[in-house]
Amino acid sequence: MARTGLYKSDIQKARESLLAQGRHPSVDAVRVELGNTGSKTTIHKYLKELDEEDGDLPKITLSDSLQDLVSRLAGQLQMEADAKLAAALAANKDNERQLEEALKAARRVNTEFTEQLDRIHAAHRTLQADHEQNYVQLQDKIRVVHGLEQQLAGLTERLRENEGHRASLEQKHTHQRNALEHYRETVKTQRDQDQRRHDHTVQGLQAELRQLRQDLVIKQDEITRVNQEGVRLVSELSHSQQALREQDRKTRELQEKLLPLQEVAARTKLLESSLVENNERLRTLQHHVDAAEQRTRAADEAFQQSQIKLAATQAELEVGRTHVQHLQTMLAAALPSQKTGKEG
Repeated sequence: MARTGLYKSDIQKARESLLAQGRHPSVDAVRVELGNTGSKTTIHKYLKELDEEDGDLPKITLSDSLQDLVSRLAGQLQMEADAKLAAALAANKDNERQLEEALKAARRVNTEFTEQLDRIHAAHRTLQADHEQNYVQLQDKIRVVHGLEQQLAGLTERLRENEGHRASLEQKHTHQRNALEHYRETVKTQRDQDQRRHDHTVQGLQAELRQLRQDLVIKQDEITRVNQEGVRLVSELSHSQQALREQDRKTRELQEKLLPLQEVAARTKLLESSLVENNERLRTLQHHVDAAEQRTRAADEAFQQSQIKLAATQAELEVGRTHVQHLQTMLAAALPSQKTGKEG
């Protein structure tokens, strides 16, 4: 960028400084000496006037023409290098901006994935704790069920024994009732036979009446004993029926005790079903955790690719800068060569 207010005296001072240093006062050298300010056209004009004032017009004119050509070439190279550098810097800024945006997006995604993963881990820990608590409760219920099953087995065995005892009592009662009926039939038959025998032999057995009366007394004693035996059997039957009713009552009590056991078994089935559902939810959460970890790894890979791309862009920029510096070095080396040719 040209400095405003550039005077011929400034050009002369810069020219004399370069000559004192043993350097050729070219347009670019003078411009550098002035602090990279001033128009090259103005500097070239003032240098030409100063050379003309020194009285070496033909030689200076040829040198200025060559110097002007070199200066224009150097200026063109500098402008091209500046344009390429500006383009590279702009492209690098765009790439850096894109990479920064991609990095911010990747970090946001990574943060979201991390938060989601933390929530999933928290839910997983909560579900695991619930699962362990349900497992402990299930084990307790299983132990209770085993105890109740043992009690049920004992009660069932007692019920089976009571059923056998009741069947035995019923069988005994049936035998006693059959024996009593048989005895009544026997007594009735005996009486009928005696009555017929008495009717047939009443006339011929008057002599044996006393004996028959004695026999009748004996028979009456036997009947009394049989009646007493019948009364005893009826009493035993009543006791058997009472024992049977007691056994029925115990059976009903056992059946009432079985109801809580059935409810416990139903609750155990519900707990087992809940445990299966919890296991299924645990597998689903584990699947979500695996998916979140895969997405996190993908975001990390994208971030690494962005870093690699940024490093490559920076390397290209460094190569461009090195190339510009090399051009400037070559230009600086070419200028003394032109000066040497001029002096020869």
